[in-house]
Amino acid sequence: MTNSVVTITKSPGRALALAEQVRSGNVRAVSRLITLLESQDPDGIEGLRLLTPDTRPRIVIGVTGYPGAGKSTLINALLTVYRQQEMKVAVLAVDVSSAMTGGALLGDRIRMQEHVLDSGVYIRSMATRGNPGGLARTTDAARLVLEAAGYDVVLIETVGVGQNEADIMNSAPTVIAVVAPGLGDEVQAMKAGLLELAHIIVVNKGDHPGADQTVRDLREWCSTVIATVATTGEGLSELLAAIAVHQRMRGMADSHQRFE
Repeated sequence: MTNSVVTITKSPGRALALAEQVRSGNVRAVSRLITLLESQDPDGIEGLRLLTPDTRPRIVIGVTGYPGAGKSTLINALLTVYRQQEMKVAVLAVDVSSAMTGGALLGDRIRMQEHVLDSGVYIRSMATRGNPGGLARTTDAARLVLEAAGYDVVLIETVGVGQNEADIMNSAPTVIAVVAPGLGDEVQAMKAGLLELAHIIVVNKGDHPGADQTVRDLREWCSTVIATVATTGEGLSELLAAIAVHQRMRGMADSHQRFE
């Protein structure tokens, strides 16, 4: 009895056409390529390879933090402000996987319904599918696709279910940790986890009791701590300014390294 070997081959023509459509900003092509990458389809891998590296400056922001701190609400507020500046914005919201389907369980599209019909916004929920580190296995590849498609801002939301979410450091040059007021002694425990990853710490729900004290506690070891009320927009201008400063400093550091 002869063993048969099934060979999976890619289609260069199909992959090239998909890559060209992505570069033109075709939203369906963007979704298709990300789906192919999630399933490790050869056409998806080839399509990503064919995308010309985009050297234009993009704003890529990672948002991490424990559940209940208001990560999605803050992202929605940032999305709104960037759209008011006529920037194309994409959101990659990483959720825990459904035990039944393996897909994203929470589905952040539901939380951002006001932007669904906006052609300048792309929102994608991605399931971790058991991948540790707070991101899906293909989150970074999806970011590259979105950058190639011309999105000016990419917001990446981690799962936010634990302290070991270091993957976001490799995907986003600016990382924001969102916390809630009244941390107290929990600050010391969090310093060894999520907060150590952050370039900017946001104390969301800044109108709640204990917010001022939480900000003071965190500023003892982190220079950029901002209080916000994401539902009203309070503190967003300060946050946007801090993001711009950090992205500019990071860009200067990267340029310096290239010429060393």
